[in-house]
Amino acid sequence: MKGMTSLNRSRLADLSLLIVAAMWGCTFLIVQHAVRVLPPLAFNGIRFVGAAVLLALIITVFYRGQWRAVSIRMLLHACLLGLFLFLGYAFQTVGLLYTTTSNAGFITGLSVVLVPFLALILLKHPISRFTWLSALLAACGLYLLTFAGSAFEMNKGDVLVFLCAIGFALHIAYTGIFAPRYPALPLAALQMAVVGLLSLIGSLLFEDMGPAAQTMDKLLQPEVLWALAVSIGPTSAFAFWIQTVCQKYTSPSRVAVIFAMEPVFAALTGLWFGGETLGVAAGVGCLFIFAGMIIAELKSAPPTVQ
Repeated sequence: MKGMTSLNRSRLADLSLLIVAAMWGCTFLIVQHAVRVLPPLAFNGIRFVGAAVLLALIITVFYRGQWRAVSIRMLLHACLLGLFLFLGYAFQTVGLLYTTTSNAGFITGLSVVLVPFLALILLKHPISRFTWLSALLAACGLYLLTFAGSAFEMNKGDVLVFLCAIGFALHIAYTGIFAPRYPALPLAALQMAVVGLLSLIGSLLFEDMGPAAQTMDKLLQPEVLWALAVSIGPTSAFAFWIQTVCQKYTSPSRVAVIFAMEPVFAALTGLWFGGETLGVAAGVGCLFIFAGMIIAELKSAPPTVQ
């Protein structure tokens, strides 16, 4: 019975993470339009500070006792998770200045291959042949989906985006370490605050926001307000809260493969709502990623429930 409960929790965790990947993928177009108006680091600063405030309000109103669980050690671990997440978003943003969206999407997705290595080193999780197969299928699928017949050509921005992939992979791997140790809500809230503050500092240092009145005009643009509303709640506060909870019950390698579904959902959203087309190679890529996720789901043994 205990084994069945563990399996059910693992399946529910994976389904919840798939919903998170769907939220990220389906809102990609909304955020893409917003950062054409408001600089990306400024957008992320407001997004993640807002998410931290929202989670803090939820804790204060409904789970006030969880504030007592906050310790210096938990704060340091949350700062580390926030740093990895910030580096992922920051390197991706800067890298996009020097590379194509296709290259950035593919290289970012390579975190699906990096995570099993990190899980082996940090968590001593063995890399089974099914883990390898699911990760490689997802990586091949990402390539087909991203380039759809065109060639991959390296440029200097790709190095920055690869650092982004390392940042996201480290975030997934270390969440697997820290999530079982602490209550999910304060751990998620604290790392959101770190990402938001570092993004705002980066924006002040590297982005030209213009006069205050101009910045306020940008913030009040409908596409920016709508993107912030979606990003602060569903795709930041709730998404990373869900991830923190779910990584108590599933392995980092499976999380990485499930999150590789994000560009699939983004492609389908662009197809249905953005007037984009999906070629044969891209369609095959989607199927490869989906197959990798199914193999990871059916053949990977869930970790012991904490």
